[in-house]
Amino acid sequence: MADIDKDQERNEQASPRRREEAREKGQVAQSREAVSAAILLSCTILFYFFSGGMVERLMGLTRWTLRECGTTAVTLNNIHSLLWGWSWKLLLVMGPVLITVVAAGLLANYLQIGFVFSTQALAPKFDKINPLKGFQRLFTLRSLVELFKSVLKMTVVAAVVWHTLKGEFRNMTPLMEEPVWGILVYTGRVSFKILITTCWILIVLAILDYIYQRWEHEKGLRMSKQEVKDEYKQTEGNPTVKARIRRIQRDAARKRMMAAVPRADVVITNPTHLAVAVRYDPEKMYAPTVVAKGAGFVAERIREIARSHGVPVVENKPVAQLLYKTVDVDRAIPEDLYRAVAEILAYVYGLKERAI
Repeated sequence: MADIDKDQERNEQASPRRREEAREKGQVAQSREAVSAAILLSCTILFYFFSGGMVERLMGLTRWTLRECGTTAVTLNNIHSLLWGWSWKLLLVMGPVLITVVAAGLLANYLQIGFVFSTQALAPKFDKINPLKGFQRLFTLRSLVELFKSVLKMTVVAAVVWHTLKGEFRNMTPLMEEPVWGILVYTGRVSFKILITTCWILIVLAILDYIYQRWEHEKGLRMSKQEVKDEYKQTEGNPTVKARIRRIQRDAARKRMMAAVPRADVVITNPTHLAVAVRYDPEKMYAPTVVAKGAGFVAERIREIARSHGVPVVENKPVAQLLYKTVDVDRAIPEDLYRAVAEILAYVYGLKERAI
């Protein structure tokens, strides 16, 4: 009952990370019926165009085998060459079929899932040989669907064979007067009719099966809201921890900024809400630089530190607002503020000279 409730809670779409992890494990939406249909169709086409040559090579292999058996004494010295020659000739006959089967199977799989190589899918799983779990898998929805597909395929193939042969009954009686080659041609024609009809039906079944496999795969990948949250914490980090880190970083930056206020040449205010500390060292800076800025409590703290260290505090509302909005800490002021800041610095330097 807990598993059912858990499945009902899985109503969130799978995340890209969940899909990638499933792909790495070899869990993909794949229809075996599509592979079977592709192999059968490819072999049917191969037999239609190249069956004549294959039959000739097979007959040649038969003649060669009978001739060698009748004329050659089999000894330990020549058995290796005989077996090699027979295997090579058989490979020439069956080679095109083997290549077609492998190529069709690989192409059908690639069109469904692309290129996937998973060592996890190849790893042995001991729970698969557990008799109890194996017995439980017999009564799952997947097992029932596979059983239904198998019965349906056998029924379809039997119906196609029966329907085709039923229409050919009247043509079978004259075969008794036909030569062997004529019988083979007729058998091949009827077999091809059965195969091509079966292929089209299996292709339709493969399409339906692929749609079902995609639906079942997507259902299996669905996530609960808690799983989405846990994955977000793993990928993006725990929001609470990230907020604490940002707070620590802000505090550290604020401490560094406050430590730079005593070295400032002037603090420009607007007069109470904003405060911007400016420093200018002609030997190290090409323009005056904002070393600290803040609003509200931070601005008040900057003013307090400035007054305690004898840094002049000058009220200039427009310049303070522009510096606060447009210039970051440890950045030089823009050219359009050179004149205004220069006038303030000249005023501050004048105060210091008069004080001396």
